[in-house]
Amino acid sequence: MDHVLGLKCTICGAEYAVDEVSYVCPKHGDDGILDVVYDYAAIKANFSPMQLAHSPTDTGIWRYKPLLPVAPDSPVPPLRVGWTPLYTAPRLAESLGLKNVWVKDDGINPTASFKDRASALAVVKAREAGAQIVTTASTGNAAAALAGLAASVGLQAVIFVPKTAPPAKIAQHLIYGARVLLVDGTYDDAFELTLKVAKEFGWYNRNTAYNPYMSEGKKTAAYEICEQLTLTPGHSAYQSERRWTVPDRVFVPVGDGCIIGGIHKGFRDLLALGWIDAMPKIMGIQAEGSSALVDAWERGLQGWEMTPQPADTIADSISAGLPRDRNKALAAVRETGGAYLRVSDQEILDAIPVIARNTGVFSEPAAAAAYAGLVKAVEKGLVDPEERIVVLLTGSGLKDIDSAMKTVAQPPIVAPNLGAVRAVMGNG
Repeated sequence: MDHVLGLKCTICGAEYAVDEVSYVCPKHGDDGILDVVYDYAAIKANFSPMQLAHSPTDTGIWRYKPLLPVAPDSPVPPLRVGWTPLYTAPRLAESLGLKNVWVKDDGINPTASFKDRASALAVVKAREAGAQIVTTASTGNAAAALAGLAASVGLQAVIFVPKTAPPAKIAQHLIYGARVLLVDGTYDDAFELTLKVAKEFGWYNRNTAYNPYMSEGKKTAAYEICEQLTLTPGHSAYQSERRWTVPDRVFVPVGDGCIIGGIHKGFRDLLALGWIDAMPKIMGIQAEGSSALVDAWERGLQGWEMTPQPADTIADSISAGLPRDRNKALAAVRETGGAYLRVSDQEILDAIPVIARNTGVFSEPAAAAAYAGLVKAVEKGLVDPEERIVVLLTGSGLKDIDSAMKTVAQPPIVAPNLGAVRAVMGNG
């Protein structure tokens, strides 16, 4: 990893060699979240958009391997993670009075969520470290991602999830063969328990934020957004592009803050490399019942000044009382001129069928929160109609069928004859 200079504390700025610390800054204990620091000049000298133009997309996130903190010869999981579709959404745009809206569908990843990006990195780093067991705490998606990616390489996973996690997600954990421990408590309780267990037994810890490499997996979505926008009609031939196209604004659902921190890191990488010429405004969207970062942003707090708050929302994947990646999450919005917004559970539920009927993408509540946030931003006059807007849809609606069914009427039961159909359709 010659292109990685080290790890930097997001609180005090202390820097460490990659082999000096495993997870966090020792000066701040488990809150000392680290950021991976790169030698951009070295990367730029050996890697370019032109090379990517001829790189196969079916390798997913690994087509960006020179921008990731893994050894060049490290084996990667066989499942294709990343290079998820970026769909243009003209009907969504028109309904909001906007010109250019895209949705990024990460629900088609192997375990049907964005979290596969981080878990793919976790599996590689665990194997680099010689670990036999990898563990994580999760509301469901991160655990499913880890279980699936670990299974693909024969690595044992032990996961901790609240007992209230949606059954579909727990089913994934079990089917993939992970050892599942249902915690009689909240996600935050599960997170703290995992920290203790991993230290006690020496397991590799994939926990969001605590493991600095998780943001690095998630940042790959930012690379894809810019590269895919460059490939859209109306741009010059890919091979002649000296810079990629950047959106004006990106809407991201936020719980622990690792996804939004990763998205920010990805755009920062591209700007430092000179592959884009501006940063997009990053919009963090939280559920009203779990909106600690919105509160901190509104009050001007730093991440280390935040205290636990209640977390109760139908969008389980973004439920966190004290977001673990709060330093990076706040920086993502503040440094790009974005904003944090809160949306109600009802607004989240209402967004699920709207997205589906206008794009064909079925999203779980946490993913739909991003679109609900766009609706709220338009209502508040925060969005210019001419802006290029990307909505990040982070998980499949099949993850939480019970919530989806609350948004639609139950279908009628008909007798098996034409008359019954005519009666129901109003043609009798």
